[in-house]
Amino acid sequence: MDPSLIRNFCIIAHIDHGKSTLADRMLLRSGAITDREFHEQMLDDMELERERGITIKASAVTIDYEHDGKTYMLNLIDTPGHVDFHYEVSRALTACDGALLVVDAAQGVEAQTVANAHLADRHDLTIVPVINKIDLPTARPEDAAMEIEHLIAHPAENCVFTSAKTGEGIEDMLEAIVRDVPPPTGDAGAKLQALIFDSTFDDYRGVIVYVRVFEGAIRVGDKVRMMGAGDVYQISDLGKFCPQPRSVNSLAAGEVGYAAANIRTVSAIHVGDTLTLAGDPAAEALPGYQPPQHMVFCDFYPGPTTQFPTMRDALEKLLLNDAALTFQAISSEAMGFGFRCGFLGMLHMEIVQERLEREHKIEVVQTAPTVPYQVLRTDGSLVEVDSAGELPEPDTIEEIQEPIVRVDLIVPADAIGGIMALAEERRAIYRETEYLSADRVILTYEFPLAEIIYDFHDKLKSATRGYGTMDYEVIGYRANDLVKLDILVNGQPVDALSVICHRSKAERRGRRLIIRLRQEIARHQFEIALQAAIGARVIARETIKPVRKHVTAKCYGGDITRKRKLLDKQKAGKRRMKMVGNVEIPQKAFMAVLEAGEE
Repeated sequence: MDPSLIRNFCIIAHIDHGKSTLADRMLLRSGAITDREFHEQMLDDMELERERGITIKASAVTIDYEHDGKTYMLNLIDTPGHVDFHYEVSRALTACDGALLVVDAAQGVEAQTVANAHLADRHDLTIVPVINKIDLPTARPEDAAMEIEHLIAHPAENCVFTSAKTGEGIEDMLEAIVRDVPPPTGDAGAKLQALIFDSTFDDYRGVIVYVRVFEGAIRVGDKVRMMGAGDVYQISDLGKFCPQPRSVNSLAAGEVGYAAANIRTVSAIHVGDTLTLAGDPAAEALPGYQPPQHMVFCDFYPGPTTQFPTMRDALEKLLLNDAALTFQAISSEAMGFGFRCGFLGMLHMEIVQERLEREHKIEVVQTAPTVPYQVLRTDGSLVEVDSAGELPEPDTIEEIQEPIVRVDLIVPADAIGGIMALAEERRAIYRETEYLSADRVILTYEFPLAEIIYDFHDKLKSATRGYGTMDYEVIGYRANDLVKLDILVNGQPVDALSVICHRSKAERRGRRLIIRLRQEIARHQFEIALQAAIGARVIARETIKPVRKHVTAKCYGGDITRKRKLLDKQKAGKRRMKMVGNVEIPQKAFMAVLEAGEE
C-alpha cells in the first residue's frame, strides 16, 4: 500500500478517560464491526480486563477509513492508562508516528495525562489532543482545552471535542488523524527491518509476534533472522487484526501486523528484537527498548495442588505476553522451592497472580512485596538486593540506599494542607507547586518508593475526596538510616517475614507486625514466642499461649503435691514438644507483613 495513505497512532490517556470506548467507536464508524457485533471494550479480550474495566495489554488493530475518495489504513494501538503499565505505553509509542492524547471533559488534565504527554514528546510523536465525554452534565470542555494548552503548548482551538458514548465528534477526530499524524517513512525496497513490539502464545501455532515494519517488506515463506537472538525461522502466516485476525501475503514498510513462524520455544522471542531476511540481512538492528525497571519484588511459591515445573511453564508463557515480568528460581527453608518475581508495581503484581490462577489454573502462595535496595559494602562494592534475606552481614555494610521516586500529585487547591501532612509523614521532600487552574494544583515531591507502593494511593484519595491523582517515575537511589527488621518465631528467624525499614519506624512496625502474626498463627501444643529484632536487639515480643489440657480436673482434694506432680509432668512434655515441634505459619501470616505496613 502507498505509505502516504498509512497512519500509525496510539491512544494515550489517564486511567478511565475513555480510551477503549473511543477505540470501539472508531471501529464501529469505519465498518470494521457491525452494530450487532459491537460491545464495550472490544479490544480488551482478557477476562480480567473486562472485569476490572481497565486495559492491561496494548492491543493493535487496523481500520480502513474512506476520506476524500481515498482509503486510508489506520493502525491503532490502544494502551493502558494505569501507572504500573507505563512500560506497555512506551513500547506502543515506539511503533507509532502519532498519538491521540485523550482528556476527560469533566475531570480535566490528570497525573497520567501529564506523564504520557511527556513520554510521547520524548518519542517525537505528533500529538492530537481529544476532549472526550462532552455529553456529561458536568463536562467543561473549554476548561480542559485550556489546561491542555497550558500543559503541552498546543492551541486550545485545535482540540477535537468528542463523546465516545454517543459517537459525537468521531468523524472530526478521524479527519484530524489523517490531517495531522504524519505518514510513516520507510522504503519497501530496502532491506527488511521489523520491530517486535509484543508477542503472544497460541497452543496450535506457537509464538505469534506483533511487528511494525520500518524498512523493506516481509512475505509468507520468507526466512527471517532475529537480529538479537540469531535464530532463523520461516514465516508461515502474516496478518492484521481488523479486529478479527485476517491473513495477508505481505507486510510492507509502515505497516503493522502479526507474524507466525512455528516458533515453539517461548525463550526464543525477545520484545524489542528486530526481524530481518536471513538471506539479505539489514546492516544493523533497530534501537529496541530499554529494559523495564522493576520496582516491586515478591516470592511466588506453588500451593498444595501445584507442582514447581508446572508453575515455571506457566510463568514462561506469561512472560511472553508480559515483557515487564521477570522471575528466577529460589528456595526457602520455610516455604520450599519457588520464584522471586519482579513487577512494575502493586497492580502489576496482582494482575500476574490472578492471571496465573485463572489462565493457567496455578495455586499461588505469595510473600509480602518489597522494593529493591542498593547496599554499599565496606570494601567499596555496590550490590542490589530485592529482599531482606539477601542483605549482607551487618558488619560488612557501609550504607543502605533506597529507591527515590519523583511524584506528581494533581489535587484540588483546598486539599493542599492534608496532602502536605501526608507527605511529611511518608518522609517526602517537597520540590515545587504549579497551578493548572485557579482550583487545581500540581504538587511535586520526592518520596522513598517503599512509602508509596502499599497504600499511599488510597490515602491520597481520602485526603482529596477522590479528586487527587498521582504519577511517579524513579529518579535514583539515596542513602538513609535503614535497618533489617527480623521476625523470630520460637527463636528462629523467618526470612520470608523479614523487612527493611527506616530505623525511626522499626519499633512501631515490628510491634504491629507480631501482634498481627499472633492473631494469624493458630495455637499449638506448646508456647510460641514471636519476636521482632534489629540485629541482636529484641525490640518487641508477643507470646502465643499453648493449647492446654486441664490435667488436674480429676484431682478432688488431697495433698497439693498430687496436682503439682501432674502439672510438672505436663510442663516437661510441653518443653520436649517445643524442642521438636514445628510452627505452622499460614499464608495469611505472610500477608500480615504487608498489612502491618498499611496501618
